[in-house]
Amino acid sequence: MAATGFIGLGVMGRPMARHVMASGRPVVLHTRTRSRVADLETAGAGWADTPAELARRCSVIVFVPPTIADIRAVTFGADGVLAGALSPAPGGDAPADAAGPPLLLVVSSTCGAAEVRTFGEEVRAASRGRVTVVDAPVSGGAEGAEVGTLSVMVGGADADAARAVEVLGATGRAVHLGPLGAGQVAKACNQLIVAATVVANAEAAVVAERAGLDVAALFDLLGGGYAGSRVMEVKARRFAEHDHSPSGAAKFMVKDLRAFAEVAADTGTTTTLTEPLRDAFGGLTDAGLGDADTAVVQHWIELASDRA
Repeated sequence: MAATGFIGLGVMGRPMARHVMASGRPVVLHTRTRSRVADLETAGAGWADTPAELARRCSVIVFVPPTIADIRAVTFGADGVLAGALSPAPGGDAPADAAGPPLLLVVSSTCGAAEVRTFGEEVRAASRGRVTVVDAPVSGGAEGAEVGTLSVMVGGADADAARAVEVLGATGRAVHLGPLGAGQVAKACNQLIVAATVVANAEAAVVAERAGLDVAALFDLLGGGYAGSRVMEVKARRFAEHDHSPSGAAKFMVKDLRAFAEVAADTGTTTTLTEPLRDAFGGLTDAGLGDADTAVVQHWIELASDRA
């Protein structure tokens, strides 16, 4: 079985790689700080010194860094993924997949649908079809990544998407939703719903607390009714305890909501929630709160209320 490579081994990428390993697939890793993945190497993962080496050893590479710019940086260039996919390994050996299916690049980072389509076109042209791209952003947060219950939204050509679904099925539920970019459209819709739910929960928590209610007891009760959601389940304790310690950084919602706004514009859709949500997450990021968990919108609302 050919190996699966991973680049971007942070809060999401590390557990995703671990689950793919547990499914019985060989995994090879590359990251800027090798010590961060020592435990995965001890568990049997391989290591590649460069993205080019990773490409020579793998048939699929999963990218999970924060932005498409990070992905482009390790794809193009002398030691990039394309260089490895298109050139012999040291000693004259052909790239691992030279005689097999194209090397598949799986973009599990969240970006714009147009951005991933452009990336896919550039990769296909530069590799003369020997490297292909699918997008497969994920939802479920660090908790879902750890336990392997992510929702994986896959976009790409049928054959390519099937390969991605087979690999990423180990991390949760992977579903092919359409052509390249469809995964990012789905993730943009997901992020709009998540952002709206987080803000609604945060605002309710502030109002309830200032009215003298026990927020923990309130959210425990509301969780059993129509207000209940996965967001409330995961973040209720954070709101009750004002715990905004870093997990899913709030600042990333800025680009996610921009991506949704772009899709809405492209489809001629009039929106009602998008701009207020962009104002909220843009405002708290400008206020220096963007590195905290998305629940920090609670603190931002409190600050704004105190200034009013």
